[in-house]
Formats: sequence, structure tokens, C-alpha cells
Amino acid sequence: MATSRSRTAPARGGSTKAPKAAIPQLSWSEVRPAPVVLVTGPEGFLADRAGRILRDLLRAEDPSLEVNDIDAASYAPGELLTLASPSLFQEPRLIRVSAAEKASDAFLVEALDYLASPADDTYVVIRHAGGVRGKKLLEGIRAASGTAIEIVCAELKKDTERYEFAVAEFKAAGKRVTPGAVRALVSAFTDDLAELSSACAQLIADASDEITEATVERYYAGRVETNAFSVADAAIAGRYGEAMALLRHALASGADPVPIVAAFAMKIRTMAKVAGTRGGSGQLAGQLGLAPWQIDRARRDLSGWTSEGLGRVIQALAAADENVKGASRDPVYALETVVATIAARGARP
Repeated sequence: MATSRSRTAPARGGSTKAPKAAIPQLSWSEVRPAPVVLVTGPEGFLADRAGRILRDLLRAEDPSLEVNDIDAASYAPGELLTLASPSLFQEPRLIRVSAAEKASDAFLVEALDYLASPADDTYVVIRHAGGVRGKKLLEGIRAASGTAIEIVCAELKKDTERYEFAVAEFKAAGKRVTPGAVRALVSAFTDDLAELSSACAQLIADASDEITEATVERYYAGRVETNAFSVADAAIAGRYGEAMALLRHALASGADPVPIVAAFAMKIRTMAKVAGTRGGSGQLAGQLGLAPWQIDRARRDLSGWTSEGLGRVIQALAAADENVKGASRDPVYALETVVATIAARGARP
């Protein structure tokens, strides 16, 4: 249970800074059960991981754990109290609240009331990504000694922080890795912590021996200088010139056209899944088979896109996939063509 002793712990792979509080302020890797768990900070990937760790801890204690999600932005009055009410079989409950930074007035009032008298065998996780909305609730939680803890998910901005994060990933899996290999990975996936984590997981799963710089080069050739996702991100945002420059640099560095098209397709497919959906990312994650951070990212990427444009880009990607796999004698031209189509957001010429 939470104690009244306040402390600030460094996040695994980076430092954590948070306001002083009467409750423990912990890193994502130190998450543990408490009646109320406040998850703050801009790094959505670490916040999602902390939530999964907590869920798995609670399920290990009692497999009958009941899990429910609340979107604070579209909160229905009485929702929290209803979900926290004792059930017939008295199973423990985990209530995950997303978008507290956009919370409705009803949620803010009822969450403060709940804080004064939390339900037994119930764990409420409140995700607040930042901003001034809900300040009174944050202050109330941070003053709730013995009831709440705070998990601070600071953004890992420095290469040294990302390096430490990657080292910790391999250490937790019991996998040997050389410093050069870690540096190469951090360089290849410098813009997205989730992609860095996925790359570490793939190497952990596939590589039988010590992971070296040569191993990273074999898996991610070309990405060490410019990765395919950077090209895709620039094109999706409509920055055609930047996307083409990144693409040519990647190809000059030895990148294979096939995985580049695959990276484009993965991003566009995710956008297509999310397009037109409503509700919080936490609620939609299970329905769509995506992590909440992927839904949030896709929603940002969808700005300026239409459903017709998405459809045309998906068709262009299918053609590009065939062309880079042998249907065309000029795979580079096929790549350049699909980048232009993506950057135009599927607009007809």
C-alpha cells in the first residue's frame, strides 16, 4: 500500500522530475497497486507500459480481476461510482481513466469525492498527460497520503536516457548486448520510444547469441542513419521535400525498398483502422488490436486526410509492394511515386 513518505525516483532509462507531493512519486518501472494511481507525464508509451504492468500484477494476485475503462473527456455522471460498486462475486476491480487532462466537470467533481472514500478491492488509474485542466484533482491526489501514488512518465529526450532505457530492456530479458549495438539502435530509432522498444524486443526474441553492432546492422540496415518510419512520418505530414530527401539518404545508406514500403503500409493501415472512431484511446485499444499510444499517434497523423485519400494511398501501397518485390525493374521509382502519393494525402493529380 502507499505510504506518506514522498520521494522522487529516476525513471528507468531517464531522470524524473515532478512537483513535491505527500505521496510517493515513482518511475513507470516501479508501479505497484494502490487505491488510486495517478499516471502523469508526456511519454504515452511509458504510461501505457506502466498500466500493463499494474494490470498483470493484479491479475497474478487474482485472475478474476475485472477491468473497465473510462474516458474522462466524455464521462457520464455516476460512471465511476457504478464501476467501483461491489459486485455479486466480490472480484477486485481495475478502473482505468484516460484523458484526465480533458476531463468533464462531472468527472472532476466525482473523482474528488471518490478520493475521500475509495472503494475496497478497487484500483483506479488516472492518466493525466499534462496541462492545467484538472489541477484541483491533481492537487487532491497528491495530498492523499496513504491512498494514492504517482507514476511519473517523463519524456526521454536525451540519447543517454534512451541508451539507458534500451540497456534496461536487454538486461530485463537476460540478453547480452554490446555498447556499440545499443548506440546503433538508439541512433536508428531516435524519434520514437515505442519503435526503439519494439526493435529491442525483436532482437531479444530472434538473436540467439550476444547482440552486436553487426546484428543491429543485419536487422536494420539503413535505419541507423535514416529509418523508414522517419520517411513515412514526413510524407504523412505532407512534407514532400523532406520525405524525398530522407528516402534518398536511406537508400544511399543501404536500406532495402521492401521494408520501407512495409513501414509505410503499417502506418497507413493503423491510420485507416483509427479513422472515424470515437472514444478514448484506452477504450478503443482492445477493439482495434492497438496500443493506446498507437491510436493517439494515428489521430494526430490523420489531420488533413480524407477517407477517400486514405483509400487511394492504400491502393498505391499495394502496387508499390508488388513493384519493389520484382514486378517493376525500377523499385526506387516505385518508392518515389508512393512517397509523392502519400505526401499529397492521396489527392488526385
